[in-house]
Formats: sequence, structure tokens, C-alpha cells
Amino acid sequence: MANIENNLVNATSPYLLQHAKNPVHWEEWSPEILDRAKKENKPLLISIGYAACHWCHVMAHESFEDEQVAELMNKHFICIKIDREERPDIDHIYMEAAQMLTGRGGWPLNAFALPDGRPFYAATYFPKDNWKKVLANVAKAYDNSYDQLLETAEKLTEGIKNGQEFSPVESDENFKVSNYRDFLLSWQKSVDLENGGFKGAPKFPMSNSWQFLLQYYQNTQEHFAAEALLKTLDEMTFGGIYDQIGGGFSRYAVDDKWFAPHFEKMLYDNALLVSLYANAYKTFPKPHYKKVISETIDFITRELKDPEAGFYSALDADSEGEEGKYYVWSHKELSELLSEKELSIAENYFNCTKRGNWESSNNILFTNQSPRDYAKANNLDPEAFEKEIESLKQTLFNQRQHRVRPSLDDKIITSWNAMMITGLVEAFKALRKDDYLELAESATDFLLRTRLIDDNQLLRTYKNQKSITGFLEDYAFTIEALINLYQVTFKIDYLNKAKHLAEICFKDFKTESSPMFQFASKTSEKLISKTYEINDNVIPASNSSLAKSLFLLGKFFDEDKYLETSKRMLNQVEAKLFKSGPYLANWQILYGWLTFPFYEVAIMGKKAQDWSLELQKEYHSNYVFLGGQSENLSLLENKLPKDPSETIIYVCENKTCQQPTSEIEKAKKQLK
Repeated sequence: MANIENNLVNATSPYLLQHAKNPVHWEEWSPEILDRAKKENKPLLISIGYAACHWCHVMAHESFEDEQVAELMNKHFICIKIDREERPDIDHIYMEAAQMLTGRGGWPLNAFALPDGRPFYAATYFPKDNWKKVLANVAKAYDNSYDQLLETAEKLTEGIKNGQEFSPVESDENFKVSNYRDFLLSWQKSVDLENGGFKGAPKFPMSNSWQFLLQYYQNTQEHFAAEALLKTLDEMTFGGIYDQIGGGFSRYAVDDKWFAPHFEKMLYDNALLVSLYANAYKTFPKPHYKKVISETIDFITRELKDPEAGFYSALDADSEGEEGKYYVWSHKELSELLSEKELSIAENYFNCTKRGNWESSNNILFTNQSPRDYAKANNLDPEAFEKEIESLKQTLFNQRQHRVRPSLDDKIITSWNAMMITGLVEAFKALRKDDYLELAESATDFLLRTRLIDDNQLLRTYKNQKSITGFLEDYAFTIEALINLYQVTFKIDYLNKAKHLAEICFKDFKTESSPMFQFASKTSEKLISKTYEINDNVIPASNSSLAKSLFLLGKFFDEDKYLETSKRMLNQVEAKLFKSGPYLANWQILYGWLTFPFYEVAIMGKKAQDWSLELQKEYHSNYVFLGGQSENLSLLENKLPKDPSETIIYVCENKTCQQPTSEIEKAKKQLK
């Protein structure tokens, strides 16, 4: 193949750069490219993926690197490549089209559209021969049956737009405990109590879903919630989805037992899982949860941290052209590396076999129980056995370092970094490791210094000085991270900055006609439809995150606008909470805040931060913590002790406080 370059050579996205030497004449999305399509009267071929996506690589190798296929694409289409992580606004629209047309979505996503961007066909991966047929058929239809394609495009675009409309809901805001309790019914139908997670395959972590069950258990003491939560947390920890050697989680498991991962590792998954395990550890202090938290953060700081500050996006599933090659082991390799005793542990504890437990005689390391439980079941000394496992893991880790590494997507995405900051804060609260708070604060400083432009616009990405305007999720998760940081540091600047970003959301993402905030800024490029992100998925929805943060900001600043907006947003989705629980879990958490007592814990005086952290070692869902040595919020007025050496705790509900105390144990009882 000739060594040629297309216009992606000027891109900064690692995903786009992967396609810069394709014979396809790829372009980056821009209004100018759409104008060119109109002038040339060519349909758009919009191909969307991301750098760590295995099937994106497969289609690239099979089709986009093939001269004949490229010739077909170049002749009949204006070909546009999009990194979905850079442009989720575009991805939302064409993914909606694919789901409306085919009932399914995923990546690579390939959409065909009129020159103005209105789609008439969209689907996911195609093998090469099928792809060539699709290209020929679409080109023929565009030349000979344009009116039919136009009609399809008009109907599809109308459907996408209608899907973003909200029917008016009577806003009585009468949220009830009985309704909250009923949310569990939809969960009971979908949770897999045998293997953890949700029934069926593939299995995604869906961290936010389990955060709701943790809250539900605290509020109701319902056994099912704890059983489902713990089963899921344990099985993910033991399965191949968790990297037993180097820490960190893969994006999903292809089977229903968490055994065989799709080996890509995403920052957002690991950030959300750190938060989940940290919160769970406070209520259920299992040693292997503590280990997962620390090993996952070690993985992130070792492999995803930028030298300046902030965190990269992802590690690929593939290395040397093979999925998972970096992570799996042949029995021969294990027998050459390990002592006889260690090999026995690899076989009996990590389930490795001579024939291999996975493809091509390879083994994925997984286990069935924690080291302590295994030791007890086999009459071994638990501490000695744990040391042996750590020694074995270190041997394999050292060997793995010599392998060809999966490629790194070194984009720094604002929203994903904000999720990681929250994860580090939760881990700091659970384990009290100062390093975690230092990492969180340095990443926050980096985001605010480099991503917040002129104090009025947040940018989405950071790579080689080229940036994209931030979307609602960038604002929402950054606001959430700042609120979380304030509660462990009592630095009022964090809270003020969160409020400032919330005001930008009202200005740039909110219209009077909708209770929700739109995904893309009103000042950004106009696409064929506005989109609103409502449903929680592997990442919580930007609107559910923002609704929660507005509720908290309303509490901190005694601001009715924030509280009322949050309630109206929740009211809009309330009817769906009974049947779509796992996909609206963040909204359900907010519902729990509004239906059970919600406390403001004000701690004032010399030891305010230390005492706050002592209280936050336990899991609290329906609380905010505020305080310090300055009465810088209305809720803190007249609460600073006159004696500078004294510290006082006020446990309040709706600004009405219980008897203040200078004893932590008394405060803990008031918080029960």
C-alpha cells in the first residue's frame, strides 16, 4: 500500500491519527466539510469510534486500509472520521439514528447522511464484503432514488428531534418514601444474584447503579439491596474483568460471569469503580475491597497519569494486533517463570490450566474467592498465603512489563478527569491516604488552570493545545468533583467555583422551554438536533449529575433557584423510575435525598477538617459536610466557637440544628 496521508494527519485525537495513513480521504467534522459536500452533491459517510475500541481496529484493518474499499468510499462519499470521546454531541445523534433503524448501537458506528448531516442509514461493524455492498448500494440509491433517501432522512431527523422533546409534567414535587421503596421492584427482575451485575451478557460494571443500592440499603435496611450489591462487587473483584496482576478494570466482560474481559481499560470506568468500592468499603469493610481501591489507583497513577497533572483516557484492548495479548498467559510461560509452589497457586487459586482457560491455549487469571477465604477453606495461614500471592503477582507483573504494551489514548478529557477526582476523594475518605487527596487537588488545579477559559467557558479536551468546547457532562462532573473536594478540605474556593460553573450551565445550556439542560452549549455549532442526556448508563447522565449537584448547592448556599430546578428535573423523570431503575439510578439517589431526612453537618473550629474526615469515614448518603474556621456560608453564621482551641459539631436538618456537641461520638449518634 502506498505511504499516503489524508487530512487527519493534522488531528490531535489519537483515534483520528490511527487513520491518518488510510487510503480513505478522511476529513475531520467541520461546517466547511459539510459545505463542500453540498457543493459536490455527495452524501456524507460518518464513521465514529474511539482509540481503545477493538472492533474499530478490526474494521479499519479489513476495510479502511484496503485500496479497493477506499476507492469506493472516496469516489462516492465525503468521508468523515469522528472520535466519539471528543464529539459525544455528534455521536449522540447518529447513535440515535442507528438505534431507531436497527434496534442496536455500538462502535464503530457508520452513518450515511445527506450533505446537510441528516442521516438516512446507520449501523455498526460491517465485514469487508458486506461493507463494499453497502457502499455500492448507498451510492446507487443516492444517484437513482434520492427522493426515497430524502424522505427517510426527514422522518429519521424528525424522530431524533421528537425523542428530545419533553411532555409537560404536573410539578407537584410530592416525592414519597413509599415510591422510593417501590423502585426496587424493577431491580429485582434484572439483577443476577448468582453471578452479580445484571442478567445476561455482556456484563458492564454500571457503577452508578450499585451506588443507588448502597443508598437504598442504608435508608431501608432491605436485605436484597445489600445481597445484590455485595455479590456484584465480589464477583467483579474475582473475575477476569479485574486485572489480577496490575489492578484496574476492563470496560466489560463478554460473558455472564465477569470472566473474559473486553480488555480495553477506560479512565471513566476505573474512576467510577473507585468511588463505588470506596463507599461500599465504609459500610462493608472487606479487605479485598481495600486492595481493589489501592491497586486501581496505583494502575491509574502508573499508566494513565500525565506528568504535569490530570489523567489520560484509555488503554487499548489490543497489542501486537491481538486482543488481550498483554494480559494473558500460557501454562508453559507460567511454568518457566514460577516456582513449583507458585505454579500451584496459579493453577488452583487463579484457575490456570495446561490447555488454557481462554482462546489459543491462553489463561485469563481469575479467582472464585478472596485470598483469606481461600486460605481458610484450604487450612492455610491467611497472612502467609496473601504474601505468597503478592510475590507471585509481582513476578508476573515484572515479566509483563517486558511485553509490547497496549497503545495509550493520551487525550485528557475534562469530565472523565472530574470523575477521577471524585473517585480519589471517596478513596481518601475511606482509606485516609493523603496521596489520594493530593492527586485530586493537583488534578483539579490543572483542570481549572488549563480548561476554564476567561472564567466563563470550560473546555472538553487537552492535547497539543487544541481544544473542543465543553459539553454539559464536562460542567456537571466538574461541579460534582468541586463539591466533593470542598467537603473534605473546607476550602470555600472549591464551592464558589462549583456555583460559578452552575451559573454558566444556566446561561449556556438551559432554555425556559425545557426542564432539562441540553447536552451542547447554545453557543456551540448547530447540529441537526439538540440532544438531552437523561438516562444513566455506564456513565451517569449529565442531567442527573447536575440535578444532584444543584440540590447540594441549594443546601450549601441556601439558594431556592438551585433546589427548585433540581426538583423540576427529577419530577420530569419520576414516572420512569419505577420501571427503568438501573438506567435512572442517579435520579433515584436524588429521590432518596428528597424523601428521607437530609442533614447539614456543620463543623466549626480548630479541628473542623479532622473531625469531618473522622465522621466521613462512615458511609453517609443523605448528608453534606461544611465548616472550617470562617463563617463563609449562611449556614455557618454564628457557629464559630469563641474559644479558638475549641471545635463544635452541629447536625442540622433544613437549617434546624440539634444540640451542638464537642464530642465526635455524640455527633455520630445524631447522624444515625
